[in-house]
Amino acid sequence: AATAALWLLSVRLSAGQTRRALRFPADLEELRDLAEALRDYERQHRGAALALFCGAYLYKQSFAIPGSSLLNVLAGALFGPWMGLVLCSVLTSVGATFCYLLSAAFGKQLIVHFFPEKVALLQGKVEENRSCLFFFLLFLRLFPMTPNWFLNLSAPILNIPMSQFFLSVLIGLTPYNFICVQTGAILSQINSLDAIFSWDTLLKLLAMAVVALIPGTLIKRYSKKHLKLDGNKPAQTLNGRKSL
Repeated sequence: AATAALWLLSVRLSAGQTRRALRFPADLEELRDLAEALRDYERQHRGAALALFCGAYLYKQSFAIPGSSLLNVLAGALFGPWMGLVLCSVLTSVGATFCYLLSAAFGKQLIVHFFPEKVALLQGKVEENRSCLFFFLLFLRLFPMTPNWFLNLSAPILNIPMSQFFLSVLIGLTPYNFICVQTGAILSQINSLDAIFSWDTLLKLLAMAVVALIPGTLIKRYSKKHLKLDGNKPAQTLNGRKSL
């Protein structure tokens, strides 16, 4: 149903002049062309263009499909840096929560079956830091010990409350989303390679780096004092399978 809905939205948007441009960009020129095509369409069908972007983003996040970073860049080019950041942060959190719910309903046994060692390791770390779980989840998002898609899928198995999961995604991935969205906003305004090295662009890139580093630095300092990130725990069982 989700695939059919996304296809219907893309077919509607693909009509007419936007057909050739409606594909994932591979370089700067294609990114700019796609953003411009969507802007043109948005002027006449704002709701449909926004729905397509949101649908594509939630589809990727819900089913743990790679490519969200590219959509973050596109959001910056299409919607601007601040609206794009808000949009991507919300969509990332909602999509990851959909992935959480799908895993809780259908995927627990499959995840444990195919990734027993990864689940075991992650469960051990979660149990060690259960008293400060939210900050540990933030640490995992800022300094990933495991891919985000796997953390989304395994969170129900690890008994991570959905509220803490949602907020950790919303806050923890904001620096990453910020960098991607700002990059898209900058790239959409660059007409040549020389513009990359202009003072305006360099200052924006520097500001991006500083803002992105602040949350990570604070969480890292907190983790050294309060989180248990080293050492091993004795094995326990998880649904009849060995885990830490």
